[in-house]
Amino acid sequence: MVFSSIEFLLFFLPFYMVLYGITPKAYRNVALLVGSLVFYAYGELRYLGLLCGSVAVNYFVGLHLAKAKRESTHRHRNRTRTILFAGAAIGNIGLLVFFKGMSGKLGLPLGISFYTFQILSYLTDVYRGDVAAERSWVKLAVYVTMFPQLIAGPIVNYEEVAAQLSDREYTSEGIQDGLKVFILGLASKVLLADRIGLLWQEVQVTGFESISTPLAWLAAFGYSLEIYFDFYGYSLMAVGLGRMLGFRLPENFRTPYMARSVREFYRRWHMTLERWFRRYVYIPLGGSRRGELRTVRNLAAVWVLTAAWHGKTWNFLVWGGSLCVLIILERQAGRLNWTKDLRILPHLYLWLVIPVTWMCFAIPDLAQLREYLGRMFGLSEGINVNVLDWRKALRSYGVLFAAAFVSCTPLVKMFYEKIKNRLAGLVLFGGLFWLCVWRLVREGENVFLYFRF
Repeated sequence: MVFSSIEFLLFFLPFYMVLYGITPKAYRNVALLVGSLVFYAYGELRYLGLLCGSVAVNYFVGLHLAKAKRESTHRHRNRTRTILFAGAAIGNIGLLVFFKGMSGKLGLPLGISFYTFQILSYLTDVYRGDVAAERSWVKLAVYVTMFPQLIAGPIVNYEEVAAQLSDREYTSEGIQDGLKVFILGLASKVLLADRIGLLWQEVQVTGFESISTPLAWLAAFGYSLEIYFDFYGYSLMAVGLGRMLGFRLPENFRTPYMARSVREFYRRWHMTLERWFRRYVYIPLGGSRRGELRTVRNLAAVWVLTAAWHGKTWNFLVWGGSLCVLIILERQAGRLNWTKDLRILPHLYLWLVIPVTWMCFAIPDLAQLREYLGRMFGLSEGINVNVLDWRKALRSYGVLFAAAFVSCTPLVKMFYEKIKNRLAGLVLFGGLFWLCVWRLVREGENVFLYFRF
């Protein structure tokens, strides 16, 4: 079950919100846990036991880490605690690696990349002494399995929701505010991502060798916008659902296409993943504190792991490697203050390089990737190419491109803040919701691009 589906919008969510609302406050964590497990089982029943088992094992590991820390009075006990933490980390990562490697045969369990990282962050923080181990299995299970963010994030640190797990406000105002954010995310997914993504599908059907260079660029822009509004839309829906349930989940995107560099782009894109790698990989390795060579090494380590987290095919390594190289080059250029007096040029640079890197992400076959990049830069000979094919695409998708480009700016958020509490805003949100439902009934649901990462 995905958020942008009739089953979720018209059946699961209304029924569950009523059930959650009538549940006494003391039992709402139980209600949220049961609802989350039902939500997960609907989409991946065969791996429900894996999810529950992972929560149970890591719950006891967290308790033992905390107990060992309290009792640590000499080197032997500290070593035992370190071994326990290392074993748990290796076990969790090993499970993720196993399923990533066997995804073609066994299928990748829903949400395993996301809930594994949440578990690892929890265990690491308990081991460091940054947070206290959670003594309630139900609360820890809710933290890991909460259905708004279980399948595709955002990746939540335990300290961000620890207090809310014990005491949170469930109000009509929260439901209304959360529902508005949810509808905004739903519209981003259904009305922008799914519609503009059709161009990329058409280009794949046509064949990369039979498209013109302008169409190759146009389709690359289309995919860039599709993956943004797909994932951004999901994250908005997750934040909105969390708000409806009384939680404040972290922001995951902050107008990344308004960035002036690749480095800034990925500080604004999937921010909870970037934060996770910075906090648990980059900084422990030394960050940027030990000279430029060490910094380059640490950046390379982060991007290799980021590529591996996304998938096992070589194109992800090409994607992560190209971004790492660009960020390193930007660091060197930044030391020369090359963008000091420039305004629009860094934005144009970003809009040129990001679509190219997204092609490395989107095309798993390296031969096909080489063909596509060749068409983008006019380096490969086409077959039966219609040099005016881009005009037809622009006529079909021009309005969508214009709407998507505007939606990449802060203008939509500014407009949202102005109208969200007005009658016109309520009418607009209601219209957007039913327009999305109509689209889904007419054309069916499209799975989120990050649904199986």
